Amino acid sequence: MAGFPSPFNRGGTNEGLFDGYDEFVAGHLPRPGSHLTAHDVLAGIDHLAFHRLTCELFEERKVYDMTFNYNLARLNLDTRHPNAGYRYARDAADPSVLHAEFTPTTPFCPQTHTLTIGSFRAWNGLADRHEFDLVRVYAADMHHQSEAINEQLDTLAETYLETGSVEGDLDSIGANTLERSMDAETPSRGTSESPF
Repeated sequence: MAGFPSPFNRGGTNEGLFDGYDEFVAGHLPRPGSHLTAHDVLAGIDHLAFHRLTCELFEERKVYDMTFNYNLARLNLDTRHPNAGYRYARDAADPSVLHAEFTPTTPFCPQTHTLTIGSFRAWNGLADRHEFDLVRVYAADMHHQSEAINEQLDTLAETYLETGSVEGDLDSIGANTLERSMDAETPSRGTSESPF
C-alpha cells in the first residue's frame, strides 16, 4: 500500500511539496494584509533574498513551527499551505524599517503568539545580519487574537527601540493582554461537567 508523505518528515525528501528558496511563487504565499498594504511589499528577488536570510536566522534562533516540526521560514515554501507564512514590506516613509506579517494556517493557530515573538527576537536580535534598523512583526488580521498579539509586538518594538534589547518581559510590557483577551472569550458549548 502506498503511503502518504508526512508533513513531519524532516529527513525525507517530500519532493514536490515545497518550493525552493530560489523560487518566488506568488500563488503559494499569503496575500499582503492590512499591515503591509501602505508600504512597499517585497516580491521576486527582494522577497527571496530576505526570506533566505530569515531561514538562516530562524535556524540559529530555533524559530520552529512545532505542528510541522520545521523551521518557520519553510512554511512559505509548503505548497500544502499556500495562504500561510510571512510577507514583507519596506516602510514607505522609512526604508530602514521592514514590516513582516505572519499569516498562520488557521485563524485559531495556538502558536501564532509564540512564533511572532520568536520571529521578532530573531530578526532584531541578529540585526547586524541585515540592512534594517527595525523589523516590525504583526499577526495577520485573520487570527482570532491578532489584536492582542499585535499590541504585545508593538510594545516589544518600542522597548527594542528604547533599549536595544529584544528580551522584553512580556508579563510587564504586555500587561497580559493576550491572557485578558482569552478570558474575555465566550465559553464553548460544552457544560461545566463535560470532560472536554
